[in-house]
Amino acid sequence: MFKRLLAAAALGAASSHAALAEPPRVAADIAPVHSLVAQVMQGVGTPSLLMPAGASPHAYALRPSEARALSEAELVVWIGEDLSPQLGRAVGTLAEGAVVLELLEAEETRTLPFRQTVLLGGKPVDGEHDHDAHGHDDHAHEDHGHEEHAHEDHGHDDHAHDEQAHDDHAGAHDHAHDGTDPHAWLDPENAKAWLGLIADALADADPANAEAYAANADAGREAIDAAVSDIEKTLAPVRDRTFVVFHDAYQYFEDRFDLNAAGAIALADATDPGPARLSALRRSIAERGVSCVLAEPQFDPGLVAAVASESELDTAVIDPLGVALEPGPAFYAALLRGMAASMAECL
Repeated sequence: MFKRLLAAAALGAASSHAALAEPPRVAADIAPVHSLVAQVMQGVGTPSLLMPAGASPHAYALRPSEARALSEAELVVWIGEDLSPQLGRAVGTLAEGAVVLELLEAEETRTLPFRQTVLLGGKPVDGEHDHDAHGHDDHAHEDHGHEEHAHEDHGHDDHAHDEQAHDDHAGAHDHAHDGTDPHAWLDPENAKAWLGLIADALADADPANAEAYAANADAGREAIDAAVSDIEKTLAPVRDRTFVVFHDAYQYFEDRFDLNAAGAIALADATDPGPARLSALRRSIAERGVSCVLAEPQFDPGLVAAVASESELDTAVIDPLGVALEPGPAFYAALLRGMAASMAECL
C-alpha cells in the first residue's frame, strides 16, 4: 500500500526535527481524492490537485505546472493506474522520492470488478467479451518501466486545456477492459476508510501534527455520514426507476444506494461504443422502461442526446468529478449530494 518505505522513514524523521516545520508537500490526482486530503490537512496545509475536474482522468496529460507539483510532492495520494494510466507513468518518473499512497490497492478499499456488458447485469452482446471478474487480491500490478510524459515547459506553463475535456477518452484504450473498476471513490464507505489512511500517511510524514490529522479525519467521516443520510432520503422515491448512464462509472454509487441502472453507453474507461453496443442499449431502453439518460460534463454529449431523442427520454447531467464545485474539504460531500440530486430530478 505504501510504496518507497525508506523514503517514508526519511520524510518522517526530517519532519520531526521541528514542530513548526512546513507541512508535507502533498499531491492528489482527482478532485474527490484531493478533497479528502484537504479535509485531513485542514488547518495545517493545502494539497496540490494534479488533474482538473473538467478533464477525464482516463487519458489526461499533466500540464507543466501540474508535473512540477508532482515532482515536488513528498506524498502522492491517487486512485491508481487503473483510473489514470498516463499519470501512473508520471508518478513513476517524476515522484521517485515521494511516498505513494495508491488507494485502489489498499486492503481497506472495497473494490468491484469491471462490468463488461452493455446491459448492466446482463449478458455480453456481439463485439463485447466476457472477462473473469478479479477480486481485490488478484489485482496486483506489476511494476512497469515508466516514461515521463509531462509536457515540456516552453513558457506556456498553464496553457488552456479546456478542449481536452471532451477528447481525453479517445486515448483511453490504454486502459484494460478487465480487472477492477477504478471509480471506487463513489462508495462513501471507501472515502471514510481513505480518510484514515491519509491521516496515517500524513502523521508518518509530520508527527507534530498527527493529532490534527486524526481529528480532521474523524470530522470528515461525520460529514460523509451526514451526506449519506441526506442522499438516502433524496433517492428513496426513485429507487425502483431505471436509467442509463454515459459511461459505466457509477456501480459503486449504485451498489451503495441500491439503484437500478439499465445500461451504459460506454464502458467504464469511457471507450467509444460500437454499433452493436448501441443497438443492444436501444433494445434495453425499450424493454426495461428506462426513464432517464445521464450525461457527463467531461464527455461529448452527442451520443447521449442521440440515444435520448430516439427513445424520448429525459436527460440530466451527472458529474462524478465535480466540475462545477470548488475544490477543498467540503467538495466530496457536495459531490455525492449533487449526484443524488441529479438522479432524483431526472428520474
